[in-house]
Amino acid sequence: MDSSRITSWARNLPKRMKKHWMIYIMITPFLLHLFFFSYRPMIFLQMAWMRFSPFLGMDSPWIGWENFQSLLFGRASGMFLQALRNTLILSAYDMIFLFPLPIIIAVLFHELKLSKFRTVSQSVLLLPNFFSVVIVTGIARAFLQPTIGIINQFLLRFGLINEPIFFIIQSQYTRFIYTFIIGWMGAGMASLIYLGSMMSIDKELYESAALDGAGRLRRIWHITIPGILPLISVLFIMRFGNILRANAEAVLLLVEPLTYQSIDVLESFVWRMGLMPIHNAIQNLSLAAAAGLLMNVVGMVFVIGANLVAKKLGGNTLF
Repeated sequence: MDSSRITSWARNLPKRMKKHWMIYIMITPFLLHLFFFSYRPMIFLQMAWMRFSPFLGMDSPWIGWENFQSLLFGRASGMFLQALRNTLILSAYDMIFLFPLPIIIAVLFHELKLSKFRTVSQSVLLLPNFFSVVIVTGIARAFLQPTIGIINQFLLRFGLINEPIFFIIQSQYTRFIYTFIIGWMGAGMASLIYLGSMMSIDKELYESAALDGAGRLRRIWHITIPGILPLISVLFIMRFGNILRANAEAVLLLVEPLTYQSIDVLESFVWRMGLMPIHNAIQNLSLAAAAGLLMNVVGMVFVIGANLVAKKLGGNTLF
């Protein structure tokens, strides 16, 4: 946006606010929330360059890039790099399994002709979205119990295993359990976004394709998917911004001492460094701030990079 467009936008802003004053009143609470809980706390990012002390506050001594060096090459690098590795693995699972899942569900609902069955199925898929992650994780842990869990009972009944499996405390299962929980919680709501986009596709395209002899799969591949491709592109770019993020609540509820190495992610690492006295409690707050800042900066770089790639390929972009 050049300077003339910015000047024109600023000049016409009072007129637009006067004309659409009700809309601006409606968005004011959200803007205030964004300011106080997202922008104002950025003042405390200075902690990443300090040896922060709760007693000195923002007058704590400055130490330059020492916290970042400690995260990447120093005494905290082992835990940080392990959490980074786990986060990237879980993000890969998310991109491979969970990102296409709501698209597939939305296509199935769009093609389903039985309205009652579709309503019931959508309600079942949407139900976990209205529960807290604590409840959903608790249900998953109950299902996976070695003695009374329904999963172990099913496997034992059909002779697939000889003795119960302690899924929660075995590191080879925790990543898949986490991925299942996140998919179960979010796939139903995400599918509604794609389903709404499919509803806007012209029905005459499907009728014309059917008259030309196109089967259901061809209609999906050549009409439905291209119709929602702009939405898929935008959501994929936004997902890239969260590539270094995981659901910290689900991780903290699932993690056990034996599974730290496989499921400890960057956000749980930041939580532990900032609130738990692992080493020096004063230094930990600064390390947590540095890790959080680094995580967000890398996420922003990923979003900008994915947006540039999409723009080069001629697809839809965020900006």
